[in-house]
Amino acid sequence: YELSAAQRACPCCGETRPEIGADESWQVEYIPGRFERIHHVRKKYACTGCERQGEHPRMEVAVKPEAAIDKGMAGPGLLAYIVTSKFADYLPLYRLEDIFQRQGFEISRATQSVWCGDVADLVEPLYQLMADRVRASHVVATDDTIMPMLSIGKTANARMWVYVGDDAHPYNVFHFTLDRGRDGPKHFLRDYRQVLLADAYGGYNGVVAGNEITRAGCWSHARRKIIEAEKAAPEIAQQTIEIVRALYAVEKQAAQLSVAERLLLRQSQSAPVLAQLRQKLLRWKELLLPKHPMAEAVNYTLGQWAELNVFCSDGAVPIDNNISEREMKRVVLNRKNSLFVGNPRGGRTAAILASLTS
Repeated sequence: YELSAAQRACPCCGETRPEIGADESWQVEYIPGRFERIHHVRKKYACTGCERQGEHPRMEVAVKPEAAIDKGMAGPGLLAYIVTSKFADYLPLYRLEDIFQRQGFEISRATQSVWCGDVADLVEPLYQLMADRVRASHVVATDDTIMPMLSIGKTANARMWVYVGDDAHPYNVFHFTLDRGRDGPKHFLRDYRQVLLADAYGGYNGVVAGNEITRAGCWSHARRKIIEAEKAAPEIAQQTIEIVRALYAVEKQAAQLSVAERLLLRQSQSAPVLAQLRQKLLRWKELLLPKHPMAEAVNYTLGQWAELNVFCSDGAVPIDNNISEREMKRVVLNRKNSLFVGNPRGGRTAAILASLTS
């Protein structure tokens, strides 16, 4: 910003005032994205001399960059924006349709849905590679939630599962199934033989039965059951929560330790706490009526005691399954905004694209 020639004149003597410095400031501005229509022209070449002599000329056509979708008008940037908006920012396609319309270009939600399916087909080999990497983990954390799917007269309760790899294989892979049967995780974990970290869902029993998988439990779930029954037996709840809090205090100390060091710390500090808690749980089980809410919480914990103790025999196993529950919140947010998937192919598309955008 400069003064005009008239403004530079000194009001005292009339001489032109020279520049002696400047004041600087910064402002952050946002420039909205825009659509661009790119015109591709492939030049063709052929020998006119051969054509005059009656011979069939050999024609060559210049090569253009390969399209993400064969014969599709969507460029890779537009496809990436739609996929990221829906599966990372949780924008349903009808909202994207309105956003695009405000920017001067109409793309129906149906077209966007087809494009998402095409992108899923394109990147499926990468998705399968991610799944292989997850199955190579020493510890796989898993969880599931309802994924409504359109059906005749109503929505069916299909499921979306997540499988989280360990630090050496940091991938989050989602898997869509039509129900919550054990066949889903049994198929995904068909070649897996190490540690499966999960909640107490009975379907996992069929997954780990008869093979070498070690099933680890989640102390976050066990604590939650106790808290839910707190009003029925506040003293028992308070004592239990304090003991579980001591377990988590050890985990806080072990956060920066190596696997071997963490195991030693758990065995020296967490194992005695677990033994103390088990004695209390067994005593409370005898005192409480079978249908008492706290008795149900106590039985829940005792019923998977072996699984809940795995972290004390393997330093690489987390104390809880919170990592997969956090990933599952992404599915819940998408479900809240988009409500459902239209068919099994839509569920498969959602699983693949959610995996690549996590």
